[in-house]
Amino acid sequence: MFSQLQHPPADPILGLSIKFKADSNPNKIDLGPGIYKDDAGNTPVLACVKAAESYRVENEMSKAYLGSTGSVLFNEKIASLILGDHPAIHENRVRTVSTPGGTGALRIAGELINKTKPGATIWVSNPTWANHQGVFKAAGLNVKTYPYYDYENKCLDFEGMMAALKQIPAEDAVLIHACCHNPSGMDLNEEQWREVATLSKEVGYTAVIDIAYQGFGKGLDVDAFGVRLMAQTLDQMIICSSCSKNFGLYRDRIGACSIIGKNAVSADIIGAVMVTVVRVNYSMPPAHGAAIVETILSSDELTAQWHIELKEMRDRIGDMRQLFVDKLVENGVSRDFSFITQQNGMFSFLGIEPAQIERLQDEFGIYVVGSSRISLAAIATNNVDYLTKSIAKVL
Repeated sequence: MFSQLQHPPADPILGLSIKFKADSNPNKIDLGPGIYKDDAGNTPVLACVKAAESYRVENEMSKAYLGSTGSVLFNEKIASLILGDHPAIHENRVRTVSTPGGTGALRIAGELINKTKPGATIWVSNPTWANHQGVFKAAGLNVKTYPYYDYENKCLDFEGMMAALKQIPAEDAVLIHACCHNPSGMDLNEEQWREVATLSKEVGYTAVIDIAYQGFGKGLDVDAFGVRLMAQTLDQMIICSSCSKNFGLYRDRIGACSIIGKNAVSADIIGAVMVTVVRVNYSMPPAHGAAIVETILSSDELTAQWHIELKEMRDRIGDMRQLFVDKLVENGVSRDFSFITQQNGMFSFLGIEPAQIERLQDEFGIYVVGSSRISLAAIATNNVDYLTKSIAKVL
């Protein structure tokens, strides 16, 4: 059966990590993975998470299935975290299912769209997260791109984005990053969100919002501005969320797929179809990560602690953005990298050439994705000098 299979190409990020691990350079730096690291290079378990896990150990009485939608309490809490005190919640127009991480949420969204319209087209930003296209294609969708990032001027190509969105057929879907755009770090501002929301309503396509980094940009509420505005403007939409970054629950794989219907009856129908999609996919979602999140969000004390820890992660990334740019200048780099300080979240494009990326890897043990995307969370006070001096040399 398997004799005709050929080895697939290596994942650009996972393949980079394999090379990094095999590198014997004591100063090596891996700028590829989208994982938060503290200044010591560790990905810590949050204190609020440890407290919630301890509570779960003491109070969990069963490992029985929760059903295909997952924990009702988690679903309610995560919808409220994203949407706030939103009319769609009060009007009973939101239906949420727990998923295996944000990737699972995207896959469920893709299959829901494909079940509604087989072979539908979904538009994603150029560039976008490397796995978006693969996930949606695997769900049976056609994938096309709309302009988003201006590589030459290191800024948002908003004019190109809006011109493209105006031409998208009403029966298509459009994926939009809510905040901390992966991989560019360039986000829509509030006025641009208003224009996108108005246009989305006029054109009529189905908006799919990917919110994987809420709280990693400018704050929980500010980062959710766009998704809340879209939910207020549009009759229906899909929201895919993740708890990997903001709760540090990477390996526990918990996220959510939420739909907003025109009314409660419509939401019931869409939600019921979404459950059938889940049932034939992974059947039941994992429960551990959901229990941690719902425990934190159900406790004023743990929620306050989470807000403090989330701010510490957000501030550290922002500090590394500024320090990185300052150190480049200090090491004699004349090229303007100040755009990095104007972006949000974990990622940015360096905008350097493939030959320079190769030199960084081969000569200095610094691993950067081929697109020149870097994770600012991998930069620390004990490696930023070596990193910036190395970049200065290849430039």
